[in-house]
This record gives sequence, structure tokens and C-alpha cells, in this order.
Amino acid sequence: MTAIPSYGQQLKVNALNCEYRVNPVGIDVAQPNLSWKLQSLKHNTVQTAYQILVADNLADLKNNKANIWDSKKISSNQSIHIKYNGLKLLSTKKYYWKVKVWDNTSLTATSESAFWQMGLLTATDWKGAQWITYNKIADSNRNILPVDGKKDTFKENNILPMFRKNFNVAKPIKKATVFISGLGHFEMSLNGQKVGDDFLAPGWTKYDKEALYVTYDLTTQLKSGENVVGVMLGNGFYYVPPVSSRYKKLKSAFGYPKMICRLVIEYSDGTSSNIISNTSWKTAPSPITFSSIYGGEDYNANLEQKGWDLPKFNDSKWKSALLVDGPKLNAQKEEPVKVFDNFKAKTIQPVGNGEWVYDLGQNSSAIIELKVRGKKGDTIKITPAELLKADGTVTQKNIGGPSYFTYILKGEGLETWRPKFMYTGFRYLQVKGGIPIGKENPSNKTVIEDLKGLHIRNAATTVGSFKSSNELFNKTFSLIDWAIKSNMVSLFTDCPHREKLGWLEELHLMGSSVRYNYDVAPLFKKALQDMKNSQTAEGLIPEIAPEYV
Repeated sequence: MTAIPSYGQQLKVNALNCEYRVNPVGIDVAQPNLSWKLQSLKHNTVQTAYQILVADNLADLKNNKANIWDSKKISSNQSIHIKYNGLKLLSTKKYYWKVKVWDNTSLTATSESAFWQMGLLTATDWKGAQWITYNKIADSNRNILPVDGKKDTFKENNILPMFRKNFNVAKPIKKATVFISGLGHFEMSLNGQKVGDDFLAPGWTKYDKEALYVTYDLTTQLKSGENVVGVMLGNGFYYVPPVSSRYKKLKSAFGYPKMICRLVIEYSDGTSSNIISNTSWKTAPSPITFSSIYGGEDYNANLEQKGWDLPKFNDSKWKSALLVDGPKLNAQKEEPVKVFDNFKAKTIQPVGNGEWVYDLGQNSSAIIELKVRGKKGDTIKITPAELLKADGTVTQKNIGGPSYFTYILKGEGLETWRPKFMYTGFRYLQVKGGIPIGKENPSNKTVIEDLKGLHIRNAATTVGSFKSSNELFNKTFSLIDWAIKSNMVSLFTDCPHREKLGWLEELHLMGSSVRYNYDVAPLFKKALQDMKNSQTAEGLIPEIAPEYV
């Protein structure tokens, strides 16, 4: 006998969104848009009314006490873009909300509770936090829009810095939130553990007009007593090193890497404190000796400073951070870039000169993950590519080169490394300096224990798919889908290697196809802001946004 659904299951309201995202943190809109979806077991069900309740604590909301906003019952079938219209929202505060709906058959349903947390609405909300850097670029070497066509006279690699700040937590914590930006990109740690699971944060922008900050909830990571915030910075599009030995599509130089941070700690007794970036932070060069969004990344494990982002580390040889100016800050509204699929080698073939080519079987936007065992000072060089030459070696003719990764071993057992601030498009990896595990190794060279590709893309939710009885159609869909995923980061790019630029025809030529498969509303909002920032005084919108060339 088929079970008859209970009355309470006839109508449901779910998928609560604030500014197109589920339970977002860092909202910097004074009146955010709220949305939800109806789910019904009946045909022709239509919402006829709704009521939104918003409270500043979950207990009140569960008891239907809306001390921030009670919309009352509103006769409307609208369930998207409902503008918040309650009390003034305060920076850093967390708000809880739910919605009750009525349908055209007199059924009602109430959602589960959701929340959003506000970001920093004004410049004063940074509480005096300052942009800090390891060293300053000379004004004569800044190059915001490199269209002069002149040859490079400045060909300097730059220091990729790391920063640390220790502080003490002496009282029980209610909540802790950090608001942070690092240009071009940053990776943050707290007491030695990476904060968040994103990659290449924040999204890239036209940096003379705007930079984005990211918000993280640190409540569960903070501990009683001494804590340490650690930050590593990469170049991204903020600074493309103008070195002649590595590939570069352009030569933008907004400045050397820098960061700004405010960590607010709310205590159980109702008080709060702020940890802000200033000259009290200490800084030193990181083990990343080269990083270019185009040319690759080099890492020397012998330059690691063990425990640098942990309490009790001796930073007496580090220098105080320098103050520097920075652009206007806005909250990152698009989903972050994250690691998704990983691809192990389908085949590993020798190609002469002691080198090997790994075929991962799938072309994608990706980074590598290397696991290696060998002697201190041994160097592994890995060259990514989409195509092979007739002799089986890789070619970068179609993607721009030379672009590669190098890793110098410290010789302490199994070593694992991923690049932090560069990605590219590839299927093949050519390895020099090591022997794949399981292969003959009479000279006892460094052993490649594992080498795989990690596909990275924007974390937009998948909302559609396609499958048919025709395998050709299925493969065609998969091919197009991989092209979409591999060009969807913090903007829509033309390719994940040679240019990585935001050509705007991607938005309208592929826009409908993308939206059938992914929830990209936040990414499209970011694209509109990129256009606005790149628009000329005469009103012209360039073909590329953010405009770097």
C-alpha cells in the first residue's frame, strides 16, 4: 500500500537565500535581498502570501519573536528579491530569519531558521586596521594599465611575504569573526591551521578602483590563551613579475603584495576586542621564491620556518610590517574558488633525458599536488600542458610558456606540496628531477610518490544536468561543461592559461548555457561591478573587465 503523505508534508518552504547565498557571512548591503522556494506534492500550487521574521538571536526566532523585523502577512506570490525592510542592520552582527508562506489551497508552511552575518558597511568599521606590506614598490615601477607598448626596463622578481600576529584570549568566547583582504591573494592560518577551504582569495578586481575582503567565522578555531594569526601573500593580477625567463601575458604592477585585517572577538560577558593589522605585525619572506598568475610558482622547502604561525615562535629576526595605502574595500559577494575533482595519472611514460610525462586523462583548470621523497636540495620541475608533441613531450605553444612549477626538497621524508597562488589549464605534466614510484631507479634519485591534478573552479552550486540515450550528445555536454567549469573562477575567463582575462562576450554568448547548469547570480553581480569599475569617463565599457590590458 502506498503511504499517504501527512498534512505537514503537503507544502514546504526551503532554500532560504540572502543575496543569492545560503547562510552567508560578510554581507555589506544595508537592505539585503531575501529569497526562498516552495515545494509541494500538489500540482498548480501557488504562493499567495508570506511573512518574514528576523531576530538577532536564535532563541527569539524559534519562539516567533521578531525583534528586528516582522513583515506581517503580505499578500504576494513573490518569493525572490524581497528587500529587507526592518531595523537598521549593524556591521559584524548576525541575524536569524525564517519565512511562513500561504498557498492557493489554504495550506501554510514555515521554513527552518537561516541566518546571515553582516560585513563592514563603512570604512570606520575597520576600527583603524591599516594596509601593511613587507616592502613598497617605487612609484616609477607601478603600472596600472600597461598599454604603453614600451619594453620592460624593470625586470625584478619580488618577495612573497608572510605575516604573523600573536594575541591572547583571556575570557570565554561567544563569537569570533575575521574580515581580511590580501592582494593579489592570501592564505590565512590560525594556530597553524588553514582558515577556510577556498583558493585564490579574494577574487581579482580592477585594483585601482576596488579590492574585495573575505569573512571567516573563527569561533571554533580560537583557543584560550595565546593565539597566532598567520598570513601568506601571493601576487595574482596585482603584480605580474616582469621577469624575462617566465611567461606573462601582461605586466600589471599595482604594487607589491599587501594585506589588511580586522579580527573581532565577542566574549560571553558582553565585551569585545579587536585585533587589527598595523605595524605591530611581524613579516618575513616566505618559502615561495617566485609566483606569477601566468608563469608558475617556485617553492624552496629549505626556507620554511617551522612553527612560524604557532604560539611560542621566536620572531625576533622578523621585521615590523610597513604601512601602505590601499584601495576601497567591498565584501566578496561571489562564491569562492575551491578545489573539486582530483585526477591521478592514467599513464606515466618516459620521454628521454630522465624525464616523464603524466597523462591525467582530463583537461581542466587545475593545480598540482606533489608527494615526493628525496635528498635535501633536490629539485623537481613540473611543466603543465594541454598537448603533446610527436615525440611524447609536452608543448606549451598553445597556452603560453615557459610556465612551470619547481619544488626544492628539504630531505625530511615524505614531502607534500601544492602551489598556493597560481593555477593553469592542463592534462599533461612533464616531470624533471625525479623517478615515478615503481619505476627502475638505479641511481637512487628522488622518488615521485604521487602527482595529481586538482581541478579548481568557482563554487557555484550545480543546478542542472543533461543525460540522454545518445552517447555522442552526452560526451558533447561533458565537453562543454568542462569548458564552462574551467573558465569559471572569480570571473568568467576566455581560457585558464594563456590570458585568464574577463572577456565580456563570455557573459552573453554563454550566459544562458551557464545558468542552466550553475547558480551564477553572485558571479554575474560581480561581473557587473567589474564593468562599472572599468568603464571610462566617456562611458565606454571595454571588452575586458577587470581591464588589465
